[in-house]
Amino acid sequence: MEPLGMSTVLLVICISCLLLSAVWKRGAQGKGKMPPGPTPLPLIGNALQLKGKPLDQALRKISEQYGPVFTLYFGMDPAVVLYGYEAIKEALIDHGNDFAGRARMPLTERTGGEKGIVFSNGENWKQIRRFILSTLRNFGMGKKSIEERIQEETRYLLEKFHDTKGQPFDPHNLFGCATANVICSIVFGKRYEYNDEKFQTLITATNEDNELFNSFWGQLYNAFPVLMDLIPGPFQRMVKNSMKRRDIVLEEAEEHRATLDPNSPRDFIDCFFIRMDQEKQNETFELTMENMVACSLELFGAGTETTSTTLRYGFLILQKYPEIEEKVQEEIDRVVGRSRMPSMADRGQMPYTDAVIHEIQRFVSLSPMSVPHSVVKDTSFRGYVIPKGTTVMPALISVLYDGKEFPNPTEFDPGHFLNKDGTFRKSNYFVPFSAGKRNCAGEGLARMELFLFFTSILQNFKLKPLMDPQDIDLSPLEGRMDNCPQPYKFRVIPR
Repeated sequence: MEPLGMSTVLLVICISCLLLSAVWKRGAQGKGKMPPGPTPLPLIGNALQLKGKPLDQALRKISEQYGPVFTLYFGMDPAVVLYGYEAIKEALIDHGNDFAGRARMPLTERTGGEKGIVFSNGENWKQIRRFILSTLRNFGMGKKSIEERIQEETRYLLEKFHDTKGQPFDPHNLFGCATANVICSIVFGKRYEYNDEKFQTLITATNEDNELFNSFWGQLYNAFPVLMDLIPGPFQRMVKNSMKRRDIVLEEAEEHRATLDPNSPRDFIDCFFIRMDQEKQNETFELTMENMVACSLELFGAGTETTSTTLRYGFLILQKYPEIEEKVQEEIDRVVGRSRMPSMADRGQMPYTDAVIHEIQRFVSLSPMSVPHSVVKDTSFRGYVIPKGTTVMPALISVLYDGKEFPNPTEFDPGHFLNKDGTFRKSNYFVPFSAGKRNCAGEGLARMELFLFFTSILQNFKLKPLMDPQDIDLSPLEGRMDNCPQPYKFRVIPR
């Protein structure tokens, strides 16, 4: 064997020994404290227990053996999994303060993830979350002003649908542009043409980062950040994309600062600057330029891809079940008609449509394991002691797929959200936005977008799949942390 080859082998052996030692030490430290779980393998942890079967089935099998609170190893790192409604409610709501931390995510740390609202912790997170919630409320979260912005963007989206002239098209980019423009109107105070170069740069960079974060590569990086930094990979692109997006926000911020009227804020950035100026003597104040950029990018990233993916998945589902599409359109015609756009005031009179949209979100289970939490201190929970900083993963899919609350949970059935008399049925098990102190801050905005986009498109168009509905595959793409639909094209015909 060549000397170089021998050196490489020795290096691999040394690294492997170090990793095995680290796993052993972590396991020893947690013995008798952490919840039980399947024995992890060196380096790969419990990957084999989760591989080769749907996530809900894999987690249910582990839970049947170890209970609703168990430990899994993702690489070398242990994570406490909360399985089922009662365990998740008890942790995230009843003991919400203890479980309000955000788990360390090395991949996001490369792009400044400690700022903003999604991945920050402590006082920074508390101040940012309060500010974002109050600002969204002031700009009409659940009120008319944001509804009008969504309706305006809906008109542009409908024009793009008409432009397809009945020809097959992939809706991915159109849905992405529409949802992104809603966020742009809130953050920047304006919308962009869909072919605008800056706008497309922002969308492309955001989509690439989201895809990488949720991919196998992203999972591998979070499990072995030190090793992954030593080998070539796609992670440098994520850093470059982050800089592109940051430059766009800073350019907008400079324009806003130059034309700022403290008495008449136009958008999120104006509100941020006004609050910064009011608190500039406060040394404990966390609303800084770094946080402004991070929050703007997070609002754009979280508010674009999640809603866009839900729309794509939803319209694929409706193609598979044309009878459901017809019932929704009958309700739209009866309540709204064809002469005006749907509004949020209509939702209370449209229980079937509301049930279909809820069922899409339940069935899709877009973020099956939520964004990982962590405990902020050594936490006693159900007879165990979870050490401070330990990752906690609420298995939202275990609640959304609960067989007692939703009979035949793997089947798409709007009846899951309907009472026997046809009225809408609320459920505490509807948790696509998570629960507790770390639930999605943009939940109200997302619900409004989904209702208005879905109803407006179905009011105007009939969906035409390119294959027999029975052959449409609703299974998500494999190898991702989130649930995304298979790529597809379809046709739309004006009604």
